[in-house]
Amino acid sequence: MNKLLNIVHAVPRQFVRDYAFKSDLKIKWVRPEKISCIKPEKSGDLAKLPPLNPSEILPDYKDSKELANADDTVKSMFMLGNNPNHMTTRYYRDQMIKEVQRHAQDYGSMEAKLARLTALIRRYQSHMEVHPRDKMIKVRLKEMIDKRKKFLKYLRRWDYPRFEWILEKLDLVYKPPPAKFHWITRKESLQKLTDSYCENIKNERLEAYHKELQEQQIPFLEEAIKKMIFVRQEQIDCDVPVTVTEEQIEEARKELAQLQETRDAAAAESRKQSDETFH
Repeated sequence: MNKLLNIVHAVPRQFVRDYAFKSDLKIKWVRPEKISCIKPEKSGDLAKLPPLNPSEILPDYKDSKELANADDTVKSMFMLGNNPNHMTTRYYRDQMIKEVQRHAQDYGSMEAKLARLTALIRRYQSHMEVHPRDKMIKVRLKEMIDKRKKFLKYLRRWDYPRFEWILEKLDLVYKPPPAKFHWITRKESLQKLTDSYCENIKNERLEAYHKELQEQQIPFLEEAIKKMIFVRQEQIDCDVPVTVTEEQIEEARKELAQLQETRDAAAAESRKQSDETFH
């Protein structure tokens, strides 16, 4: 029995997974931060509500002659800044509906509904920035955003020009749901980062090798011309068929001269750019 146990322990453990393995690659993956569904970046709101003037009179009492003749203490009771928040919300809602309604009594069209929802959504978003733990408002805000997306989807299907107009008027961007949801996983992201890292290394090495070959072009052509002249002269002296012609040698010289001119022009241009940068 002891011999059998010794044999088992002697066999190397080939399938043991090393969870503490640390890669030497300079690759670091950070999980992207999840954006809340109630944030303007996710809901599609490109603008916020305009700043409120606290001294503005409530819309229902703007045309009141008695209030116009009243003293400042009475007027302050009818200012937006001295009234509950729901009065400010109603003010923003009415102002946004007036921008898109078809007539003065239009509160039931699709444009008016979208304007009403947009005003409430932006009002609740500003509230959530101050009170991020308000669960009730958060749930309401999520439901309103989903409802507005549904209305926009239907309006886009029914009347596309009106859909574009309402987006421009309310400063919205429509983000349709993806046809197929794709989870962001660490494994797949690391595979993509590794592929990109290897591709960059390959390109860098190829570029370095290409520059090295370019630097060897002029010495190679000079050496090739010398050898061609030597081989031609030896063939003539030995009275054997000449395989290297004068045209080949002249063509190599022209190629060498053209290459030197190109290198000199590039060097002059780089010196000029460096001087301009320095001055």
